[in-house]
Amino acid sequence: QDPQSPEADQFRQAAEQTPEVPFGLSSSAAVLSHYGASANTVALFRRVDDERRDLDMNNGDVDAKKLIRFVRMNELRLVTEYDPVTAIGVMQSSLQFNLLLITDKMSPKHPERMRKFRAAAELYKGKILFILLDSNLKSNERVLSYFQLKKSQLPALAMFHTPDDEHEVFAAEEISVERIQDFCNRFLQ
Repeated sequence: QDPQSPEADQFRQAAEQTPEVPFGLSSSAAVLSHYGASANTVALFRRVDDERRDLDMNNGDVDAKKLIRFVRMNELRLVTEYDPVTAIGVMQSSLQFNLLLITDKMSPKHPERMRKFRAAAELYKGKILFILLDSNLKSNERVLSYFQLKKSQLPALAMFHTPDDEHEVFAAEEISVERIQDFCNRFLQ
C-alpha cells in the first residue's frame, strides 16, 4: 500500500527484470477495494483463463527473485511455452482443454507456425489453453512419449481434455489457422 515500502521496491525490481509482463503499482484504497486485494498483495491477472493468483508480501521474505518466480509459475500467455516452471500454471488452469503445438523451435518455419498458432489462440481464448512444446528440450521427451510421437512426425498438434485424459494427435507438416480450427472444433464436439 505504501509506494515507498521495501515491498514496493522489490516489486519495481521484478518489473524491471520482466519487461514483457505489464506491471502496475497502486496505493489507492479504491483500487484495492475494487479488486478485493489487501495491502502488500501482488495480484496476477491471467487473460487466457480469466483467473487470478495472489501473492501476499506481508511476511517480508518475498524479494524480487521470488516475485519473478511467482509470475513465471503462474502466468499464462495467449500461447504459453511449456517448461518445468510454467508447468505449474498450466496444470492449475481452470481450462479443461489444452492444445499443444509440438515443434522444433529451431526450425526456419517456426516463426510462421507460431504466428498462425497465436492467431488461432485468439479465437479460443477462455476455452482452450494453447501451449508450445519445444521438441528439442530433453524435459519434454516424456510428453512426446505420452502422445506416442517421434521427432520425425513433427510438427504436430495434440489436443488434451484434462478431466478424462482424452486426447487426439494431428501430425501436419503445414500448420494453418484453418487446420487448427478444424482440429479444435472436431475435438470439442
